[in-house]
Amino acid sequence: MFPAAFDYRRAEDVDDVIALLHEHGDDAKLIAGGQSLLPLMKFRLAAPDLLVDIGRVDGLRGVRRQGDHLLIGAATTHQDVLDSAVVREHCGALPAVVRHVGDPQVRHRGTLGGALAHGDAAGDLPALAVALEAELVLASQKRRRRVPAAGFFDGYLETALAPDELLLSVRVPVLDDSWSWAYEKFAPVSHAWAVVGVCTLVRRVGDRITDVRVGLTNMGDVPLRATHTEAALSGATVSPAAVTAAAGLADRDTTPPSDTNADADYRRHLARVLTARALGRALDLAVPDPDAGA
Repeated sequence: MFPAAFDYRRAEDVDDVIALLHEHGDDAKLIAGGQSLLPLMKFRLAAPDLLVDIGRVDGLRGVRRQGDHLLIGAATTHQDVLDSAVVREHCGALPAVVRHVGDPQVRHRGTLGGALAHGDAAGDLPALAVALEAELVLASQKRRRRVPAAGFFDGYLETALAPDELLLSVRVPVLDDSWSWAYEKFAPVSHAWAVVGVCTLVRRVGDRITDVRVGLTNMGDVPLRATHTEAALSGATVSPAAVTAAAGLADRDTTPPSDTNADADYRRHLARVLTARALGRALDLAVPDPDAGA
Protein backbone atom coordinates (compact mmCIF):
# COMPACT_ATOMS: atom_id res chain seq x y z
CA MET A 1 0.00 0.00 0.00
CA PHE A 2 1.30 3.38 -1.04
CA PRO A 3 0.07 6.87 -0.23
CA ALA A 4 -1.19 9.28 -2.86
CA ALA A 5 1.35 11.72 -4.27
CA PHE A 6 2.20 14.72 -2.09
CA ASP A 7 4.62 17.59 -1.80
CA TYR A 8 7.01 17.81 1.14
CA ARG A 9 8.39 20.78 3.05
CA ARG A 10 10.67 20.75 6.09
CA ALA A 11 9.73 23.64 8.34
CA GLU A 12 12.53 25.85 9.61
CA ASP A 13 10.80 27.26 12.69
CA VAL A 14 7.40 27.76 14.29
CA ASP A 15 6.64 30.85 12.18
CA ASP A 16 7.38 28.86 9.03
CA VAL A 17 4.96 26.10 10.10
CA ILE A 18 2.18 28.57 10.83
CA ALA A 19 2.75 30.37 7.51
CA LEU A 20 2.51 27.11 5.56
CA LEU A 21 -0.68 26.12 7.39
CA HIS A 22 -2.16 29.56 6.71
CA GLU A 23 -1.35 29.22 3.01
CA HIS A 24 -2.46 25.62 2.46
CA GLY A 25 -5.13 25.00 5.15
CA ASP A 26 -6.94 21.68 4.73
CA ASP A 27 -4.55 20.62 1.95
CA ALA A 28 -1.62 20.37 4.40
CA LYS A 29 -0.84 17.90 7.17
CA LEU A 30 1.88 18.12 9.79
CA ILE A 31 4.24 15.23 10.36
CA ALA A 32 6.69 14.72 13.20
CA GLY A 33 7.01 11.03 14.06
CA GLY A 34 4.38 9.96 11.55
CA GLN A 35 3.26 6.99 13.63
CA SER A 36 -0.43 7.86 13.23
CA LEU A 37 -0.53 9.80 9.96
CA LEU A 38 1.49 7.50 7.70
CA PRO A 39 -0.75 4.44 8.19
CA LEU A 40 -3.79 6.58 7.30
CA MET A 41 -2.01 7.81 4.18
CA LYS A 42 -1.05 4.28 3.13
CA PHE A 43 -4.68 3.20 3.39
CA ARG A 44 -5.69 6.37 1.45
CA LEU A 45 -7.79 7.47 4.43
CA ALA A 46 -5.76 10.69 4.37
CA ALA A 47 -4.40 12.23 1.19
CA PRO A 48 -2.83 15.63 1.90
CA ASP A 49 -1.35 17.64 -0.96
CA LEU A 50 1.45 18.83 1.31
CA LEU A 51 3.32 17.27 4.22
CA VAL A 52 4.98 19.79 6.54
CA ASP A 53 7.77 18.16 8.54
CA ILE A 54 8.00 19.70 12.02
CA GLY A 55 10.25 17.04 13.53
CA ARG A 56 13.33 19.27 13.61
CA VAL A 57 11.72 22.49 14.80
CA ASP A 58 13.54 23.23 18.05
CA GLY A 59 10.77 25.47 19.34
CA LEU A 60 8.39 22.51 19.45
CA ARG A 61 10.53 20.17 21.56
CA GLY A 62 11.55 19.98 25.18
CA VAL A 63 10.16 20.13 28.70
CA ARG A 64 10.35 22.92 31.22
CA ARG A 65 8.60 23.89 34.41
CA GLN A 66 6.48 27.03 34.25
CA GLY A 67 5.07 27.83 37.68
CA ASP A 68 2.58 25.16 38.71
CA HIS A 69 2.64 23.50 35.27
CA LEU A 70 5.03 21.69 32.98
CA LEU A 71 5.20 22.98 29.43
CA ILE A 72 5.94 20.15 27.00
CA GLY A 73 6.61 20.91 23.34
CA ALA A 74 4.22 19.17 20.96
CA ALA A 75 7.05 17.51 18.99
CA THR A 76 8.66 16.05 22.11
CA THR A 77 8.93 12.31 21.59
CA HIS A 78 7.41 9.79 23.97
CA GLN A 79 10.91 8.59 24.81
CA ASP A 80 12.00 12.14 25.64
CA VAL A 81 9.08 12.34 28.06
CA LEU A 82 10.14 9.07 29.66
CA ASP A 83 13.75 10.25 29.92
CA SER A 84 12.88 13.65 31.39
CA ALA A 85 13.87 14.03 35.04
CA VAL A 86 11.60 17.09 35.23
CA VAL A 87 8.58 15.03 34.16
CA ARG A 88 9.40 12.16 36.52
CA GLU A 89 9.78 14.55 39.45
CA HIS A 90 6.76 16.77 38.84
CA CYS A 91 4.19 14.69 36.94
CA GLY A 92 4.93 11.00 37.36
CA ALA A 93 1.50 10.06 36.02
CA LEU A 94 2.64 11.02 32.52
CA PRO A 95 5.52 8.51 32.15
CA ALA A 96 3.35 5.91 33.90
CA VAL A 97 1.03 6.06 30.87
CA VAL A 98 3.55 6.91 28.14
CA ARG A 99 5.49 3.70 28.75
CA HIS A 100 2.38 1.83 27.50
CA VAL A 101 2.38 3.65 24.14
CA GLY A 102 3.27 1.29 21.30
CA ASP A 103 6.69 -0.32 21.31
CA PRO A 104 10.20 1.17 21.65
CA GLN A 105 10.34 2.11 17.97
CA VAL A 106 7.05 3.99 18.21
CA ARG A 107 8.07 5.72 21.44
CA HIS A 108 11.33 6.93 19.89
CA ARG A 109 9.59 8.36 16.82
CA GLY A 110 6.08 9.26 17.96
CA THR A 111 5.38 12.55 19.72
CA LEU A 112 3.18 13.68 22.57
CA GLY A 113 1.49 16.34 20.48
CA GLY A 114 0.97 13.97 17.57
CA ALA A 115 -0.76 11.42 19.78
CA LEU A 116 -3.15 14.07 21.10
CA ALA A 117 -3.77 15.85 17.78
CA HIS A 118 -4.63 12.49 16.17
CA GLY A 119 -7.72 12.45 18.38
CA ASP A 120 -8.12 8.69 18.76
CA ALA A 121 -10.04 7.77 21.91
CA ALA A 122 -8.36 4.33 21.81
CA GLY A 123 -4.94 5.97 22.30
CA ASP A 124 -3.36 5.91 25.74
CA LEU A 125 -2.68 9.64 26.12
CA PRO A 126 -5.98 11.46 25.43
CA ALA A 127 -7.72 10.02 28.51
CA LEU A 128 -4.74 10.95 30.67
CA ALA A 129 -4.77 14.52 29.30
CA VAL A 130 -8.45 14.79 30.23
CA ALA A 131 -7.87 13.33 33.70
CA LEU A 132 -4.90 15.63 34.31
CA GLU A 133 -7.00 18.59 33.19
CA ALA A 134 -4.19 19.51 30.84
CA GLU A 135 -4.34 22.42 28.43
CA LEU A 136 -3.28 22.43 24.80
CA VAL A 137 -1.69 25.58 23.42
CA LEU A 138 -2.70 26.29 19.81
CA ALA A 139 -1.42 28.99 17.48
CA SER A 140 -2.26 30.44 14.07
CA GLN A 141 -1.45 33.73 12.35
CA LYS A 142 -4.60 35.20 13.85
CA ARG A 143 -4.41 34.08 17.46
CA ARG A 144 -2.91 31.96 20.18
CA ARG A 145 -5.24 30.12 22.54
CA ARG A 146 -5.38 27.50 25.27
CA VAL A 147 -7.93 24.72 25.03
CA PRO A 148 -8.70 22.46 27.99
CA ALA A 149 -8.20 18.81 27.10
CA ALA A 150 -11.85 18.10 27.93
CA GLY A 151 -12.86 20.51 25.13
CA PHE A 152 -10.17 19.54 22.64
CA PHE A 153 -11.57 16.18 21.47
CA ASP A 154 -14.68 16.62 19.32
CA GLY A 155 -15.29 13.08 17.98
CA TYR A 156 -13.57 10.10 16.42
CA LEU A 157 -10.28 11.46 14.99
CA GLU A 158 -11.70 14.99 15.35
CA THR A 159 -10.27 17.76 17.50
CA ALA A 160 -10.66 21.49 18.07
CA LEU A 161 -7.59 22.19 15.90
CA ALA A 162 -8.50 24.46 12.98
CA PRO A 163 -6.85 23.75 9.60
CA ASP A 164 -4.53 26.74 10.03
CA GLU A 165 -3.60 25.99 13.65
CA LEU A 166 -0.50 24.38 15.10
CA LEU A 167 -0.41 22.55 18.43
CA LEU A 168 2.53 24.28 20.09
CA SER A 169 2.70 22.64 23.50
CA VAL A 170 0.85 20.82 26.24
CA ARG A 171 0.50 22.26 29.75
CA VAL A 172 0.20 19.61 32.46
CA PRO A 173 -0.13 20.37 36.18
CA VAL A 174 2.61 19.68 38.67
CA LEU A 175 1.51 16.89 41.03
CA ASP A 176 2.76 17.17 44.60
CA ASP A 177 3.37 14.32 47.03
CA SER A 178 -0.29 14.10 48.00
CA TRP A 179 -1.12 12.62 44.58
CA SER A 180 -0.80 9.01 43.47
CA TRP A 181 -1.71 7.39 40.17
CA ALA A 182 -1.96 4.20 38.15
CA TYR A 183 -2.81 3.09 34.62
CA GLU A 184 -4.42 -0.21 33.70
CA LYS A 185 -4.68 -1.25 30.07
CA PHE A 186 -6.26 -4.31 28.48
CA ALA A 187 -4.95 -5.01 24.98
CA PRO A 188 -4.46 -8.10 22.78
CA VAL A 189 -0.68 -7.57 22.96
CA SER A 190 1.34 -5.11 25.00
CA HIS A 191 2.00 -2.62 22.21
CA ALA A 192 -1.52 -2.62 20.71
CA TRP A 193 -4.28 -0.05 21.02
CA ALA A 194 -6.23 -0.43 24.24
CA VAL A 195 -9.43 -2.44 24.17
CA VAL A 196 -10.08 -0.42 27.33
CA GLY A 197 -7.71 1.60 29.49
CA VAL A 198 -8.19 3.39 32.79
CA CYS A 199 -5.92 6.03 34.30
CA THR A 200 -6.55 7.14 37.87
CA LEU A 201 -5.25 10.12 39.80
CA VAL A 202 -5.98 10.24 43.52
CA ARG A 203 -5.20 12.90 46.08
CA ARG A 204 -5.51 11.91 49.71
CA VAL A 205 -4.98 13.56 53.05
CA GLY A 206 -4.62 10.93 55.75
CA ASP A 207 -7.35 8.36 55.14
CA ARG A 208 -9.56 10.81 53.24
CA ILE A 209 -9.74 11.12 49.43
CA THR A 210 -9.81 14.82 48.61
CA ASP A 211 -9.69 14.59 44.81
CA VAL A 212 -10.03 11.74 42.35
CA ARG A 213 -9.98 11.67 38.56
CA VAL A 214 -10.59 8.66 36.38
CA GLY A 215 -9.90 8.81 32.64
CA LEU A 216 -11.37 6.17 30.34
CA THR A 217 -9.72 5.03 27.10
CA ASN A 218 -11.86 3.64 24.25
CA MET A 219 -15.19 3.96 26.05
CA GLY A 220 -16.66 6.37 23.52
CA ASP A 221 -15.79 8.52 20.50
CA VAL A 222 -13.78 10.81 22.78
CA PRO A 223 -11.79 10.21 25.98
CA LEU A 224 -14.08 10.33 28.99
CA ARG A 225 -14.02 10.88 32.73
CA ALA A 226 -15.77 8.31 34.94
CA THR A 227 -17.67 11.08 36.70
CA HIS A 228 -19.93 8.79 38.75
CA THR A 229 -16.90 7.00 40.18
CA GLU A 230 -15.23 10.32 40.93
CA ALA A 231 -18.31 11.67 42.71
CA ALA A 232 -18.67 8.50 44.78
CA LEU A 233 -15.07 8.65 46.02
CA SER A 234 -14.64 12.39 46.49
CA GLY A 235 -14.41 13.00 50.24
CA ALA A 236 -14.71 9.29 51.03
CA THR A 237 -12.65 7.40 53.57
CA VAL A 238 -10.12 5.11 51.91
CA SER A 239 -11.34 1.51 52.03
CA PRO A 240 -11.57 -1.46 49.65
CA ALA A 241 -15.37 -1.44 49.96
CA ALA A 242 -15.63 2.23 48.96
CA VAL A 243 -13.31 1.75 45.99
CA THR A 244 -15.12 -1.37 44.79
CA ALA A 245 -18.52 0.32 44.96
CA ALA A 246 -17.25 3.40 43.14
CA ALA A 247 -15.49 1.36 40.45
CA GLY A 248 -18.78 -0.40 39.75
CA LEU A 249 -20.06 2.95 38.43
CA ALA A 250 -17.20 3.54 36.00
CA ASP A 251 -19.14 2.65 32.86
CA ARG A 252 -22.11 4.95 33.59
CA ASP A 253 -22.85 7.41 30.77
CA THR A 254 -20.32 5.82 28.41
CA THR A 255 -20.89 4.70 24.81
CA PRO A 256 -18.24 2.03 24.15
CA PRO A 257 -17.92 0.67 20.61
CA SER A 258 -18.45 -2.92 19.54
CA ASP A 259 -15.80 -4.27 17.16
CA THR A 260 -13.70 -7.36 16.46
CA ASN A 261 -11.79 -6.93 19.74
CA ALA A 262 -14.75 -6.67 22.11
CA ASP A 263 -18.42 -5.82 22.21
CA ALA A 264 -19.81 -2.90 24.17
CA ASP A 265 -20.94 -4.98 27.16
CA TYR A 266 -17.51 -6.53 27.58
CA ARG A 267 -15.91 -3.11 27.42
CA ARG A 268 -18.26 -1.96 30.18
CA HIS A 269 -17.15 -4.90 32.29
CA LEU A 270 -13.50 -4.09 31.59
CA ALA A 271 -14.01 -0.46 32.57
CA ARG A 272 -15.36 -1.47 35.98
CA VAL A 273 -12.69 -4.07 36.64
CA LEU A 274 -9.76 -1.96 35.41
CA THR A 275 -10.98 1.04 37.39
CA ALA A 276 -10.99 -1.05 40.56
CA ARG A 277 -7.47 -2.30 39.81
CA ALA A 278 -6.11 1.14 38.97
CA LEU A 279 -7.64 2.75 42.05
CA GLY A 280 -6.37 -0.12 44.17
CA ARG A 281 -2.83 0.36 42.87
CA ALA A 282 -2.98 4.13 43.30
CA LEU A 283 -4.18 3.75 46.90
CA ASP A 284 -2.08 0.65 47.66
CA LEU A 285 -5.18 -1.39 48.47
CA ALA A 286 -6.32 -4.92 47.66
CA VAL A 287 -9.61 -4.16 45.90
CA PRO A 288 -12.11 -6.89 44.96
CA ASP A 289 -13.48 -7.12 41.42
CA PRO A 290 -16.72 -5.06 41.39
CA ASP A 291 -18.34 -7.70 39.13
CA ALA A 292 -17.43 -10.65 41.36
CA GLY A 293 -20.46 -12.86 41.78
CA ALA A 294 -22.43 -10.98 39.13
